[in-house]
Amino acid sequence: MPKVAIVAGSRSDEKLVNEAREVLESLGINNEVAFISAHRDPERLREYVLRTDADIFIAIAGLAAHLPGVIASTTIKPVIGVPVSAKLGGLDSLLSIVQMPYGVPVATVGIDNAKNAAILAAEVLALKYEEIRERLSNLRESLRGGVR
Repeated sequence: MPKVAIVAGSRSDEKLVNEAREVLESLGINNEVAFISAHRDPERLREYVLRTDADIFIAIAGLAAHLPGVIASTTIKPVIGVPVSAKLGGLDSLLSIVQMPYGVPVATVGIDNAKNAAILAAEVLALKYEEIRERLSNLRESLRGGVR
């Protein structure tokens, strides 16, 4: 079964980590969580990224928000960045994540939108895994009635 790694640079982002986990678990997707700072412990981050058997990464980062880019520079697996609202309302984080050089892409969702990061990870996995595709379709169907 596929696995998503949720990586946050600080325990202060734990609320967003939990939001992503809840969505992934509701879709039956295995996940693991790591709190590793790209700035304070870059070697440990690199070792983790190279060692994990995760298929896709969700990287939650605020302020300078280099975590998603550092992960993307270490692996060819997909990386989804979640910018965290901070001093500039999250715009600083968003721009740090979205402006990546050619060859090192990071998919990016809205500020503080860890739930959509989990949905995007599920969509990528659904390309290969029928059971995830079915659960994702069911989730979409359940959301249809809520917005009119």
